[in-house]
Amino acid sequence: MAEEKKTFYITTPIYYPSGKLTIGNAYTTVAADSMARYKRAQGYDTFFLTGTDEHGLKIEQKAESKGIKPQEFVDEKAASYKKLWKMLDISYDKFIRTTDDEHVKAVQKIFEKLLKQGDIYLGEYQGWYSVEDEEYFTESQLAEVYKDDNGKVIGGKAPSGHEVKLIKEPSYFFRMSKYADRLLEYYNEHPEFILPHSREKEMVNNFIKPGLEDLSVTRTTVNWGIPVPSDPKHVVYVWIDALSNYITALGYGSDDDSLFKKFWPADVHLVGKEIVRFHTIYWPIMLMALGLPLPKQIFGHGWVLMKNGKMSKSKGNAVYPEMIVERYGLDALRYYLMRAIPFGSDGNFTPEDFVERVNFDLANDLGNLLNRTVSMINQYQDGIVAPVSSQEDEFANSLRETAQDTIKTYYTQMDELHFSQALDTVWKLISRANKYIDETTPWVLNKEGKKEDLSRVMTNLAESLRLVALLIRPIMTESPVKMFKQLGLSLDDEQATSLQWGAYGWNSKVTADPKPIFPRLKNDVEVKYIKEQMAKAKPKKATRSEQKKQEPKHITIDDFDKVEMKVGKILEVSPVKGSKKLLAFKLDFGEDQVRQILSGIAQFYPEYQELVGKKVIAVTNLKPRKMLGQLSQGMLLSSEKQGKVRLAIVDDSHEVGALLG
Repeated sequence: MAEEKKTFYITTPIYYPSGKLTIGNAYTTVAADSMARYKRAQGYDTFFLTGTDEHGLKIEQKAESKGIKPQEFVDEKAASYKKLWKMLDISYDKFIRTTDDEHVKAVQKIFEKLLKQGDIYLGEYQGWYSVEDEEYFTESQLAEVYKDDNGKVIGGKAPSGHEVKLIKEPSYFFRMSKYADRLLEYYNEHPEFILPHSREKEMVNNFIKPGLEDLSVTRTTVNWGIPVPSDPKHVVYVWIDALSNYITALGYGSDDDSLFKKFWPADVHLVGKEIVRFHTIYWPIMLMALGLPLPKQIFGHGWVLMKNGKMSKSKGNAVYPEMIVERYGLDALRYYLMRAIPFGSDGNFTPEDFVERVNFDLANDLGNLLNRTVSMINQYQDGIVAPVSSQEDEFANSLRETAQDTIKTYYTQMDELHFSQALDTVWKLISRANKYIDETTPWVLNKEGKKEDLSRVMTNLAESLRLVALLIRPIMTESPVKMFKQLGLSLDDEQATSLQWGAYGWNSKVTADPKPIFPRLKNDVEVKYIKEQMAKAKPKKATRSEQKKQEPKHITIDDFDKVEMKVGKILEVSPVKGSKKLLAFKLDFGEDQVRQILSGIAQFYPEYQELVGKKVIAVTNLKPRKMLGQLSQGMLLSSEKQGKVRLAIVDDSHEVGALLG
């Protein structure tokens, strides 16, 4: 009876399809793909899952703004994400979408099971909701709060900087508190459950020990979601819907759960640190309530940052995979993401660092070693790599020992998801092979006619490159193919793919015309190119008229009645010190009402003094606010067309102080 293969199940988070994916999103997926390829090469029966989280209010609003249905919107996004993963050579086994019928049915079964056994109950939720974050916050969790004149909180900003609004609605709650002690006990008994270990301390100290609150798991104010079968006015909120994808993708809750029985529990969930809480608190408790085993490990990696903080389209610092791959090739990006950023920590992307990595690591070290070796084999040995010689010397022994140590260390580091360290180890072997050329001076051996010594040197170099190609293969998917082709080898040859020094007998013919696999880049030119691409990716700020077209908002007559608009006469106009945009207007609104209003229209009125004496329309019951130390007591009405702003000026038939409406 054949021995059953060991299994390995790895997942990425499922991505929210509201925008274009950056290299920060690609980072997680390339890491998971590298691990999946590594395990497959070791003979594991591997299942690699990724996908999209497609429900929620933000999707509903995005679709509405485009004039299409939510399903059409997520269909387009899912297709674009699949296209990107194909470009990045992501070898996933399944791409799950939370709009898939089998997922929807399984989530409904999960919800009803938890409801029936009392882990979910009906209550009422009140909290500050951020549409962008798809998350509720308590008042104390808000980064900024807005208060009215009586000190009552009327709004604010989430820790992400996104606006929140107060929502009060009926909701079903998950009894998280019931499982808090059991979860802590699990943490203590499984010290490798959450990595890096700092993430576990954060979860315990910040969320569990202060008291784990029950979790709101349905919404009645959102339509785009999975309906609760027993109470259809509620839709299942993101956490039960999204997190359960890791088991529904394997068939849990369906008639065919063979994959679930084979691969669950997952060996590792790879997630960004911003969603560690949901994966290490909510998800394990859900599984405990369902009576299912917990995943073996949850690894919360850091972020790909820029000099000015997180990558963001609005900041103009977003880097997209396409702009890198199309110009520099796939392996340059995959290598950079896995080498430059220690997995688990934050890392900075800069155009300068990227270009330097490509030039020094890939072009100089690896590319040059391959090119020199193949060229010398052609020049000195008619392109033939002879079988391995039994005669060795101190340089050859040192090279072989370095290779053997590299392989051993590499396995340990890859098993622990230390991709950066694993590549660093491989590059030590590359460095040692380059040094071996300088030590043995093949050109001197050829001149002196020492054919046997020369042949041994060439074979040892070829052997080093064979092993390097195999070691980088999980991370760099194209270069090993090119390297093997230049060395006259095939990745289909079992002997040629053995990760042991000297396992391959050689007697192969290298390519007659070796080409550099990583051409050297011109630093200034390429840094400039990347910066230009980043700048192009920054969205242009919409004009006020465009914003109104993009975001149509309807008000009632009661809303309109709240707005007080009056005719005012401009008495004085002056620039606001420290601002290129603001003008300070002093206006007469009759009955001895003189007030100051600031308006950002300086660029449209260079001859602003000509406005003195004009009658304009202003909103006069706005809450006063300070700008650059000066008080603004209202808002001047204006029109905008093709980017040109003009004040709403009225003729003398309108009396000062007259109300409009």
